[in-house]
Amino acid sequence: MIETPFVHYANLIDQLPEIPADSIISRSLFDDGRSKVILFGFAPGQELSEHTAARPAILHFLSGEATLSLGDETMPASQGTWAYMQPHLSHSIVAKTAVVMLLLMLAPTD
Repeated sequence: MIETPFVHYANLIDQLPEIPADSIISRSLFDDGRSKVILFGFAPGQELSEHTAARPAILHFLSGEATLSLGDETMPASQGTWAYMQPHLSHSIVAKTAVVMLLLMLAPTD
């Protein structure tokens, strides 16, 4: 297997198939053991319930409209919304429309 020194996607949204009704789908795009990149597709009305992660993370909304909760704050999220989360911060997402979101999980800070 030949490995290249880079990973390239011309269009991230094209990496997801059509999002089935009442579903959340995900595709792992990159994992080098230190950072991990996952592309999510949410059907309208789907929810990623409140949880925490042991690693810092970045959420980047590529399309759609959602409600994003970070700790005790709730805010709208739409195309272009970007959020950094410290480890162990509670967070959740509720999709109002079909949503495509990129999750970047960073190397642990501990």
